[in-house]
Amino acid sequence: MVEEKQKSLDIAVIGGGSWATAIVKILSEKNLKVHWWLRRKEDAEHILNYYHNPKYLSDVQINIRKVKPYHSLNKALARASIIVLAVPAAFIKEVLIEIPLELLKNKLIISAIKGMIPQDNLLVTDLLIEQFNISPSNICVIGGPCHAEEVAMEKQSYLTIAASEIKTAERFANIIACRFVKASVSNDLYGVEYAAVMKNIIAMAGGIAHGLNYGDNFFAVLVSNALQEIKRFLDRIYPHERDLNASAYVGDLLVTSYSQFSRNRTFGSMIGRGYSVKSAQVEMNMIAEGYYAVKSIHEINKKYKVNMPICEAVYNILYEKIAPSLELQILKDKIS
Repeated sequence: MVEEKQKSLDIAVIGGGSWATAIVKILSEKNLKVHWWLRRKEDAEHILNYYHNPKYLSDVQINIRKVKPYHSLNKALARASIIVLAVPAAFIKEVLIEIPLELLKNKLIISAIKGMIPQDNLLVTDLLIEQFNISPSNICVIGGPCHAEEVAMEKQSYLTIAASEIKTAERFANIIACRFVKASVSNDLYGVEYAAVMKNIIAMAGGIAHGLNYGDNFFAVLVSNALQEIKRFLDRIYPHERDLNASAYVGDLLVTSYSQFSRNRTFGSMIGRGYSVKSAQVEMNMIAEGYYAVKSIHEINKKYKVNMPICEAVYNILYEKIAPSLELQILKDKIS
């Protein structure tokens, strides 16, 4: 890909967590200006004074010559032609409501959010289109496989940029690719986004199994069945010519299911070891997107009735309060 000219390009990053911090680090490798909004004023001030995020990926040095932290959303967005959304899905709606619509109009909106809007049961892209009148042609999503922690260490990482129009995906892929990040493109906007949501649920299932001392053999079967489950759901809800062997699907599924950095796997493991949902959330002090996503997928699937035993097992454990040991006993007879 030929790199887009970036001499006067301004990009806003919305969010103060580990993934937002990793994206800021990637973008600061390029010749552009990053306007970084953080909800907590003291965090923005800390970054300005000490050049690192005090709460997430604190080893990452922020290049203040290229990155300007803000507490004001309007100021962060005022000059930006591209906006990257990187807050948990549960909070993105209340953030967007704070933004005057003219600050979103005709801008390229990038969702780096791998979750669904609770209660609404919407993907972030659907929320942008249906409730904020963003044109589908101005939306991209960032898929994996990629962990924020490895970006922080500058380990070779891979992103998939998906959009309904391939040229739109290529535009942002050119911008975000850097010396330690390779970016590929896809026109399967909804498929990549749904796959990113569902792999968090599968990672929770794997974590629950790990917490219950299931071994590698079971885990391998679980993940291979999960890929089939994702395929059935995507083919039913959003038919598209796609290859699930691509890294945006199976690669993201594998890294989230197996990695020590996966918060969804960690959350699931805690549940498997006997933690309540509330106690696991408090101890992690981070959002595990799969917790909210599994309820949304469960509600959506009432209409489509796709056979998804793994997602249903996670839903039953987290929301129906069925004992993890009992639910996994049932699940192991449904997969092969």
